[in-house]
Amino acid sequence: MIAIVDSGGANLASVIFAIERLNKPYVFTADPDVIAKASHVLLPGVGAAGTAMRALKSRPGLVECLRGLKQPVMGICLGMQLLFDWSAEGDVDMLGLIPGKVVKFMKSDLSVPHMGWNTLSLKQKTPLLKDITDQSYVYFVHSYYVPAGDHSCAVTDYGTSLSAVVNRGNVFGCQFHPERSGKTGAQILKNFMEL
Repeated sequence: MIAIVDSGGANLASVIFAIERLNKPYVFTADPDVIAKASHVLLPGVGAAGTAMRALKSRPGLVECLRGLKQPVMGICLGMQLLFDWSAEGDVDMLGLIPGKVVKFMKSDLSVPHMGWNTLSLKQKTPLLKDITDQSYVYFVHSYYVPAGDHSCAVTDYGTSLSAVVNRGNVFGCQFHPERSGKTGAQILKNFMEL
């Protein structure tokens, strides 16, 4: 059973529909006991970092549960950012499952939020990217990002090199929305479910 964490964010329906298309059983929950027993945990997120962390902290035991999970965990978009130590969006401490900081796009000629299709440049092997080819297109919507670093398995360029796929141990993240990224996104979700 896959646990999709109720992080209080909007637009969770597309994640749920993507899991249903893969014919995988799931539960949408914020119950730490249910999440702890799940085979896989998805942490989606749309919204602001501070709001999301307040929502997680408002549910007794949820943050501690997420920090202690040993099964495969994957964050999507804001959910990926929540996996890191800190975010400039609200100057907020996050879950701390992957070392690093979330920063804001600097002013440039590029529009913010970063919204649209960009390519993945594969950098490190990870089972999440099995059967994904270099320069595959995926769909992004975000105003903050994690700079490319030691845990970046794929990056994209949007005025700077930013983490698109991250992995540390059992913890994975996609800055883009795999549930909106066509065949590439569906393959990444399938790969996650097969971990």
